[in-house]
Amino acid sequence: MKIEVRPMPAASLTRTMVEGPAGNVETDINDPGATRHGIALIAHPHPLQGGTKDNKVVTTLAKAFFALGYVAARPNFRGVGASAGSHDEGRGETDDLLAVAAHLKRQYGELPLVLAGFSFGSFVQTRVAKKLAADRMVLVGPAVGRFPAETVPPDTLIIHGERDDVVPLAAVLDWARPQGLPVVVVPGGEHFFHGRLNLLSDLIVRHFRN
Repeated sequence: MKIEVRPMPAASLTRTMVEGPAGNVETDINDPGATRHGIALIAHPHPLQGGTKDNKVVTTLAKAFFALGYVAARPNFRGVGASAGSHDEGRGETDDLLAVAAHLKRQYGELPLVLAGFSFGSFVQTRVAKKLAADRMVLVGPAVGRFPAETVPPDTLIIHGERDDVVPLAAVLDWARPQGLPVVVVPGGEHFFHGRLNLLSDLIVRHFRN
């Protein structure tokens, strides 16, 4: 059965401020309601390069997880939007995501947790995974130069664009090869998946539906 990924209804959205170690963490949460059976915590790309919770890859991931029945949470890293604090090269951002994950667990109970990240967000999620037991991980356009191989669980879903000019595909394959990690390559895709967001969404849905 094909799961249709539609825009998330406005009624499902809650914008909340989660208390973090540097102050409030602005977080958008889309809750599917009674159908929920998991939580997806999604991390955005580098804030000093314009990354926010409203990045189109991040919102595509949120829509896909919402369609699958997951609570989709998109925090703004510290210093972005209404989130307090300032950029901390992934250290403080890790603590902020841990605070948001704890909030989601209190709010929705012990549902399966997926850590998902795009670009710099993937780096931060690998740090979160060291401190927090997650059921699954998704790394899109992973910033492989920022984290060591041993931090990534063996069942991590890795998606990368064939023509990524920010993180070259060859670098991702060099990082994945020693670990035996499969990499899903989007033909013709670049770092922000222009024109291929529907395919990115389909890949997420197909992987998590099985």
